[in-house]
Amino acid sequence: MTRLCLPIDEISGSQPDLDRAADFLELAAFFSPESRIVSSKLADPVSSGIENDFDGPITRIESIEDELVFGAIERIADRRRVLGASYPFSIERDGTIIRFTMIADSLDQIAYIFCLILSDISASSPVLGVELLPNDEDKRKLRQYFQFFATAALAAEIKGRAWSFGFPRLDHSGFIEKLEGIWKIINDGNVGPQKGASISPKDDKIDVFAARVQNDRLPGFLFAAAQVTTGHQLGGKSLKGHISVFKSRWFSTQPVTEIIPYMIVPFVFSHDKFVDHVRVCGNLLHRLRIPIRVSEAEVLVQSGVNIEGYNCLYSAAKWLVRYRYNSLQC
Repeated sequence: MTRLCLPIDEISGSQPDLDRAADFLELAAFFSPESRIVSSKLADPVSSGIENDFDGPITRIESIEDELVFGAIERIADRRRVLGASYPFSIERDGTIIRFTMIADSLDQIAYIFCLILSDISASSPVLGVELLPNDEDKRKLRQYFQFFATAALAAEIKGRAWSFGFPRLDHSGFIEKLEGIWKIINDGNVGPQKGASISPKDDKIDVFAARVQNDRLPGFLFAAAQVTTGHQLGGKSLKGHISVFKSRWFSTQPVTEIIPYMIVPFVFSHDKFVDHVRVCGNLLHRLRIPIRVSEAEVLVQSGVNIEGYNCLYSAAKWLVRYRYNSLQC
């Protein structure tokens, strides 16, 4: 617990961030040697923080603590309801205990933990203390592995093949080389950079392509493109409006199949914020959707569907086991 920091200003005001409080309990259980946390421990840093700035009765402080703990448990219960077997925590004794229950080879549950950690290290006031923060190299690996989880999730979303297009690419291919390879499968339009296009592009905002092409090899099929981001400022990264730019910039004959824009992020959002993010960014895959889609991707792979980077998810699982083991040695 001493290695976790609860941002008091975010969870003790008139509109407390209960998702941050729930994340705190999940991370505490994840980093616990006993794989469990007593939920009332959430109130300890809150009470000390409030007492310094609060001159009201003690009973009011206790009420604030109770409301926070109950609200965080409700959030965790809702996550478990949404994710089912893909959720790597359990609630025991009527919410008294939160337990980390991840199955070691369960890629969907591992995807959730990756999202949880990335949500925190990308926050302005991280819960992880200095001892637990991944170093720069591990942060790079975290984000790269998340790209592969995102690729698997988008493949399952449309039940089709998927390519990890974001730079740097897994196969070290160049932009045009990769685009041409994908379009040999897509078979709709012709790749050809147009006047004014960059001579050294990286990915032009698109990190994942996924397509469910038809056997007749004709246009008009499920086709999606996603921006994958671990930053909180989503609006400026939206593919809405950019897909038409991408088509006109990189194709001599533009595809006629509509490309559905997606944003893939590791966070959870309040319902109101979620609605507006979809309005701005298009379809959204986030922490409460990605794990289920990763589970479905396994079925696709077993049926012979090619999902680029899927085998790297097993390396991600090993990385996570080592990360937790090292944290327990601190």
